[in-house]
Amino acid sequence: MLAALGGGEEPEDERESRVDIPEGEKTVRALVRGQASLRCVAACVLDGVEQGQRVDLLPGQAVSVGSSPDNQLRLNDMTVSRYHVELTLRRGSVEVRDLDSMNGTYIGDVRVERAFVRPGTTLSVGSTTVQIQEYAEGAPPVNDRVDPDSVTEAPGLIAKSPAMRRVARTIARLARSNVTVLLHGETGTGKEVLARALHELSDRRDKPFEVVDCGSMAPTLIASELFGHERGAFTGAHGERAGAFERGHGGTVFLDEIGELPLDLQPMLLGVLERRRFKRVGGTRERAVDVRVVAATHRDLRNATNTGTFRADLYFRLAVARVVIPPLRERPEDIEPLVRRFAEQLSGDPNAQPFDRATLTALETHHWSGNVRELRNVVESAVALGSLNLEAAQGSSDGSEGGALAAIVGGGDGAQAMIDFPYREARARAVVAFERAYLSQLTEVCGQNASEAARRARMDRPYLLSLLRKHGLR
Repeated sequence: MLAALGGGEEPEDERESRVDIPEGEKTVRALVRGQASLRCVAACVLDGVEQGQRVDLLPGQAVSVGSSPDNQLRLNDMTVSRYHVELTLRRGSVEVRDLDSMNGTYIGDVRVERAFVRPGTTLSVGSTTVQIQEYAEGAPPVNDRVDPDSVTEAPGLIAKSPAMRRVARTIARLARSNVTVLLHGETGTGKEVLARALHELSDRRDKPFEVVDCGSMAPTLIASELFGHERGAFTGAHGERAGAFERGHGGTVFLDEIGELPLDLQPMLLGVLERRRFKRVGGTRERAVDVRVVAATHRDLRNATNTGTFRADLYFRLAVARVVIPPLRERPEDIEPLVRRFAEQLSGDPNAQPFDRATLTALETHHWSGNVRELRNVVESAVALGSLNLEAAQGSSDGSEGGALAAIVGGGDGAQAMIDFPYREARARAVVAFERAYLSQLTEVCGQNASEAARRARMDRPYLLSLLRKHGLR
């Protein structure tokens, strides 16, 4: 596999990106240099059934390529998976990410898992040849320009960066319809905030907004939470109970972490989306329901449909409209207004500003694996303690969580910095830093799979989830 290294961050302008290329029985490490300021780029079909088709790549917006009709570049090729490969124009290059396709994505004779490439690179996608082309120089395409005066505000959403302005406009447009929406983004990017904004901007704003976290409860309880149950339906069902679809009649049902929904429950959800009718667990009477469904996930469900762990027909029903939320590290312009918003909410002071300019600048370069939720926790800590150790918020110079622990406990002068705090406070800081460092590494190793992480850590899954939320990692 060809896989870019460096923690998943795209190479900066003229930065060298190291890649691993298998060569026989060994792996060769090679260098790929990014090209500066690629802005007018397209993916063009050079050879295949769809020869001549092209799709523009706009900065930060993912373009999927595959045989399914909802891809931005659809290839009517039997050797191409439903969702085959994703292309994203970054600051210095084009990210190519294979979506666990059956036949793979190739650059020459090398099968690609993830890489950053320059215009002129040719990809083999099944039997189709796609080339990344820089079709013009100068200004970006018209549809990538952002007019600040045309931005529509979404309730609760901070949208100073161009990427989030596009998201805000998309949410405002979608709110005028009743289509099912799938929100895709990393943990902590604010998917529930966007779901609530969709609800508040819609005609359903005066009706219920029901939230079901499909990743935080046992599989046996999810069906009851979604559809309700009758008395005696299962052990412990001592009375009847209305589920989220019933309680949310006329309003919106938000299905968080839909990617965790067990495979055997997916047909039941598909039935509700198709027929707008359902039965309670243990019931025989069908109930009609009028709800708008908004789902969210940090997983790429297109991969899951390729591997059979998520039903393709359910994905089609959920992703009638798909909104991708960029991670916080890709929109540093939003950090200062987010800090001001959180400080005001937590302190009640509209002029509260817990960080000076130097600290804000440092926060804008932080990786933020927990995204907006992690940032809120940092601000909450600063408001509560009256100060913030900049090294602790930033991590070590190499961005490691272990460096954050060392900074909080030892600071720049080792033991002297530790005794600047009373024993209880120093101990509490060390515990918090340890938990965050441990959980960050644990979830990264386990691919954000909470069940696997709980098994590896030998702790109960609900307790692990509570810790992840505490530290803004879920």
